[in-house]
Amino acid sequence: IMPLVFFMAPTDPRFIKTLDAILTPVDDGGLVANNLVHRHRSKEVEEEGTFSMCTFWAVEALTRLGIHNPHYLEKARIMFEQMLGYANHVGLYAEQIGRQGEHLGNFPSALTHLALISSAINLDKALSG
Repeated sequence: IMPLVFFMAPTDPRFIKTLDAILTPVDDGGLVANNLVHRHRSKEVEEEGTFSMCTFWAVEALTRLGIHNPHYLEKARIMFEQMLGYANHVGLYAEQIGRQGEHLGNFPSALTHLALISSAINLDKALSG
């Protein structure tokens, strides 16, 4: 969330390397599985779901970098659209998404919904030009 809180510019090479490392598949040492983001790497990754809030934060980070590099903006759009498919029948999200797409953890997750709103607003602005 470094560029979200203006700790670091989204074009800073250190941020880009960090984001690329996070977005690497779990099997290759990263935090992403099925375009969803785990909160950390550990043995529990097998037992724990991906974190919805972290996925929306990744969308927002990709969006902020994507303003300067269209490749990242397209990744943000795809990740966001896929994440929308994990909402329940009334559009709510749990804290985590399990391997089979089931909701795990706190439900509904207010922080996830704040991250959803923020990423949606910023992605829409970036895609609208």
